[in-house]
Amino acid sequence: MKNNNFRKSGLAIAMAAAMGASAGANAAVELYNQDGTSFSVDGYFNAFYVNRDDKLNDIGDSRIKMGFLPNTIGFNFSKEMGDLTLGGRSSFWTTINDSLDSPTDTAIDVRQFYATVNGDFGQVLIGKDFGLYARSNIFLDEILMGFGSPGVAGGVSFGNIRAGYPYPTPSAQITYRSPDMSGLKVAAGALDPADTVTGANDENSAPRFESEVTYNANLNDVALTGWVNGRYQSAENGSTTVDSTGLGYGVKASVAGLTLAASGFTSKGDNPVLIGNGAVTEDDADGFLIQGSYAFGANRVVLSYGETDAEILNLETESTTIGFFHDVNSNFKLVAEYNMYEDRNRTTGATTTEADTIALGAIVMF
Repeated sequence: MKNNNFRKSGLAIAMAAAMGASAGANAAVELYNQDGTSFSVDGYFNAFYVNRDDKLNDIGDSRIKMGFLPNTIGFNFSKEMGDLTLGGRSSFWTTINDSLDSPTDTAIDVRQFYATVNGDFGQVLIGKDFGLYARSNIFLDEILMGFGSPGVAGGVSFGNIRAGYPYPTPSAQITYRSPDMSGLKVAAGALDPADTVTGANDENSAPRFESEVTYNANLNDVALTGWVNGRYQSAENGSTTVDSTGLGYGVKASVAGLTLAASGFTSKGDNPVLIGNGAVTEDDADGFLIQGSYAFGANRVVLSYGETDAEILNLETESTTIGFFHDVNSNFKLVAEYNMYEDRNRTTGATTTEADTIALGAIVMF
């Protein structure tokens, strides 16, 4: 048995699991590893002092909130069974901002609860996990560990969700991932469909289909990552049919501490914030995110700009973030951010939100 064997941060585990890697093989704190069976735990904790200037209503607000990522604890299991490796992950994502609304009740969001079967053929995942559409768009965001744009009162901030990409809503799924083929990876899954039409006799005759192709390469010391992902589903209620499609894409290049990234999406009949049960129309949406960062020593500075133009929600947004990240050590990080966010009524052009946010935070990971 190996106790308290620190390997990678909790966020690294969450990202590795979200991107399709074997969670058990990347354990942060390994509690047991014997006879081909391992069990590990990872955690991510954060809090930010947030000062927001609501320019539209001339209101200032100071809060203590969590950032773009909730506070998380995850459990990982792996067992070798002949030519197969069986694995599993359950992760619990909780808010720290609902205690004054419900003093004895804290919301816990189970975003991951799945099993995996790994072999020479690749991996099959069964259970609940993040979707494949827009997956790399969000998990390769340079401010993933920051704050970003304003969110809901009792929950996380929104980062660049609705201002550059949609959220890959965790869903019940059966997903296949290929082995690494010289940097190329393919994932395809059948996911529980959303009820995008309402009324009598509404039906989903097939599941929601999502896929993602990623490619990683190193060319003359330049680390390159590219991805394309998508979504399709169809729902009807006898008189109305809604076909929902989405396409996400992006590229990231890093060399000598400098990282440049660009990503985007386009969709039709699909909510560009997050997918869920609720009637939608077959209207369009698109968006993009451009980022640059530079790492020097234990520090990293980030400049981020994103937009979303959503006919389906009659909404236009833009978000600009300047961030500074400092690693005190491998398990402790400090963050300072300044965000400028604005959204408008797409039809009238009237500004509906205009807010500037200063966020100063600390993150502990294991």
